This record gives sequence, structure tokens and C-alpha cells, in this order.
Amino acid sequence: MPIQTYITGTGHSRFGKLSATLEELITDVTREALADAGLQGSDIDAVYLGHFNSGLVPDGFASSLAMQADAGLRFAPATRCENACASGAAAFHGALNLIRAGGARNVLVIGAEKMTHRTTADVTRALAGAGYQNDPTEAGLSFPQAFALLAQGYAGRYGDPTETLARIAVKNHANALNNPLAQMHKPLDLAVALTVSDRNPLIAPPLKLSDCSLITDGAAAVVLSSADAAASASRRVHVAAASHVSDLLPMAARDVLAFEGPRRAIEAAYAQAGISVQDLDFAEVHDCFTIAELLIYEAMGLAAPGQGGSVIAEGTVLADGALPVNLSGGLKAKGHPVGATGVSMLALAARQLTGGAGAMQLEAPEWALAFNMGGAAVANYATLLHADRA
Repeated sequence: MPIQTYITGTGHSRFGKLSATLEELITDVTREALADAGLQGSDIDAVYLGHFNSGLVPDGFASSLAMQADAGLRFAPATRCENACASGAAAFHGALNLIRAGGARNVLVIGAEKMTHRTTADVTRALAGAGYQNDPTEAGLSFPQAFALLAQGYAGRYGDPTETLARIAVKNHANALNNPLAQMHKPLDLAVALTVSDRNPLIAPPLKLSDCSLITDGAAAVVLSSADAAASASRRVHVAAASHVSDLLPMAARDVLAFEGPRRAIEAAYAQAGISVQDLDFAEVHDCFTIAELLIYEAMGLAAPGQGGSVIAEGTVLADGALPVNLSGGLKAKGHPVGATGVSMLALAARQLTGGAGAMQLEAPEWALAFNMGGAAVANYATLLHADRA
């Protein structure tokens, strides 16, 4: 039986356009997470860093930068994980597997990205490198264009999702107002989200600016601890399940609307934990574009294929609904510093489960899903967290 594992500390920078360097982002959240866990650098057995980069910064070898935060971290094995927009979850799952295998007691997991110093065109090109390069058609797609194809396909198969996508954007902007760490603190009116305008231009039809996540700087960290190391932790959250499913990279080789990789990953996590979607109290999911959040509703089992719009129309996924989704504001409004995103989901979910979510706090939540995705449903990481000790 795998060694039981707990989140015992978290760190999280503000997300947005920041003056801090990549190194400063990494060291700041490292210090915060260690302090929160009540640990010193010398207590950490390994470091995992999620960092996409893809030419965004010159730091191509960033795995050891956390050591600048605490002299006790020196000589701990440090590894950088890169799996497109799921780099943060890849780092977390790597650390989790090390503890479960008996190779460590405490592992520091960091996700970080520095993006806003580059032009939108530069960032778009860097991210596009995570698409399939061996087909001229797909290699020429930006990620907004790739997810626009999903929105077009959804409209053709199930009916126009425009209003649903707008409602998702409005919801996530509203949620971000309660998250002091979020990049975007501006409410979004439904009429604005529905309308193409100078303020809300088309980016890749039918996706408008309001359907797209943000270019962001930021970092997040968690300390993962084995059961014996976490025995005296003042607060801890149990990692009840973790599943990683990867699918074919070429979009043309699969039914992209089926979101089969996300569905399989989430279902495997449910099975590991012995729960179902009805047991979840909230979820943080990968809304890189509003169409992605819609498809994740269906992959989670909240609605049948083509029926995901019902859960936002009926209020299920709103902040005061039965299963709030993206209380943090999601990638759409919290921000999307690529390598940090998966770790941010887990850090904020852990705070929610220990009563430390501030204005975002739910009443006594017990179960959380964090779903981080790389590419168009290619690398899929589902993690289930369970409240243990607040």
C-alpha cells in the first residue's frame, strides 16, 4: 500500500504583471511554504520545480534556484518538470510518487513562470510549441486557434455554447474579486462578455478576449509530507488520489470534444479515493479557455456530453452552488503563469480545506478536485484532496 501523503505547507505569490524575477518568485514562495509547514530547508529531502519556459526566460536550468531561499536546501536533489501547461501538476505528482515509494519524507514542490515581460506574440509562439509540430496544419495553430476549433466543433455537435462560455467568464471574474492573489479584479458584465467590441475583440472566432486566460507572472509552492513526517503538523490535507493520463498529441488523431484524457484521469482519481462527483465540495480546473471549463464539467461527470451548460445555468458551479468551480477565479481571472498553475490549484485548495481561504472560504468543505491540463487535453492530472486537520 502506498505511503499516505499530506500537504503540510503552502506558499503563493500574487499573480499578475510583477517586477520580481523568476528567482525571486521561486525563493519567496519557498520561504512562505517552509514557514507554513514549520520546517527548515534541512528538513526537505527533495525539490521539484514545475516550469514550462519554452524560451520565455533565459533560465533554462532553474531547478536549484529554490536553494537561494534557505541554506539548508543545498545538496537536496532538485528536478525541473516540464509538461506544457501541466508542468506544475507534473512536479507535484513526481514528488508524490517519490514519497509513496519511500524515497523521501518531506518534498518541496514549486511552480513558477515569468511571462509578462514578453510581447503577446512572443508568449503565443512559446505556448504554441506545446502543440503538434509534425503536421503543418496543427503546427500553424496558436492555442487560442486550437481551442476555437473545439468551440466550433461543440457548436456543430451540440448547439451554440456562446452564452454558456460568457457565463463561465463572468463567474470566474466574480470569484476572483474574493481572491487577493488574483491578477484580475474587475467584474465582467454578461452583456460585455457576449458582445464583440473594441473592449472585447475576437481573438480566434468564436473565442473573444473574455474567453481567454491571462498572460501572467507568479509562483506557488506546497510542502508534501509522508504520514510520519506529518504526524505533528498543525494543519494538513490528505492527498487522497492522484491520476495522470496522457493522450495522443495530434488533435486530428482523436475526438477532441470527448475530452477522453481528462475524463479518464478524473474517473481514475474518483476510483482511487472511493468517491464520486457528488462527494466533491469544490473544484479548481484548467479553464485556459472558457470552452475548456465547459468540457471539463462534462469530463467530471457533472453533465452528459453536450449538457455542460446546464450546470452553470442552474447555478451548480457558482460560488454559492452545490459544487463551486474555480473559486479562485481560475486561469481566466486569477491568471495563468504556466508552470505555477497546477501548484496554485493545489495550494489554494489546501488552504480552502484548512479554513484559510479568506473571502473565498466555504463552510467546512471536505473534498476537492484539482485538474491541471497540458495542451488540448493531452497531459491530464487529476488530484483529489481531503480535509484532515485544520
